Amino acid sequence: MPALYLKKLPTRAPESHHKNTTLRELKKLRQELIDLQDRLYAENKRSVLVILQGMDASGKDGLIRRVFSGINPQGVQVHSFKEPTELELAHDFLWRVHQQVPAQGMVQVFNRSHYEDVLITRVNGLITTEEARRRFTAINAFEKLLQQAGTTVLKFYLHVSEEEQRERLEERRTDPAKQWKYEAADDHKASQWPAYKEVYEDVFAHCNPAACPWHIVPADQNWYKAYVVARTLRDALVKLDPQYPEK
Repeated sequence: MPALYLKKLPTRAPESHHKNTTLRELKKLRQELIDLQDRLYAENKRSVLVILQGMDASGKDGLIRRVFSGINPQGVQVHSFKEPTELELAHDFLWRVHQQVPAQGMVQVFNRSHYEDVLITRVNGLITTEEARRRFTAINAFEKLLQQAGTTVLKFYLHVSEEEQRERLEERRTDPAKQWKYEAADDHKASQWPAYKEVYEDVFAHCNPAACPWHIVPADQNWYKAYVVARTLRDALVKLDPQYPEK
């Protein structure tokens, strides 16, 4: 696949997409997802893993609310990967991830994922480039294993601009409803944008097979971001065409 350079990719919706029209389409997509997820859960043979990655303030939490609102919570689970615990660090880097992959019939959402172990670890100098390359190989094999076991893997990078990121981080400082998200390290993380851009592009270069590609989602506008993810998930489920079991 061709190289992906974030500076050359849009962070906003195409001019052909208007907010009100797109929101109506998103509402229809959610209704389709409710039906498709119900059939996937009832069929109980295959599963879907949705991986969400992005810079700080790219809107992963809000996206989950917008896309999965109304879907049967019995069939959807969300897991947020935080800093590894001592127990998790005592194992290989994929050990904690494999425990969270979806069971048959389930849609699992990763808010951040195993890719953090080749992103923040590199930016902070915790692993070498050589170790990152070894982990790329392991990640590709891991995702191929999931696919062979009947899991559809959808990978989304939420592409927010530096300008929009700064505005959202400022909202965390000033908006009482968002201050709970604020961390003292936010400004430092924002200053690392160029370094994260470089390691993300390395991920896209090495972990982007045709069978499990990255979807680069313009993320400056929440309504368009949710629409793209919902549409992609709907299309994947339509392709699976899950069926209710016969009596």
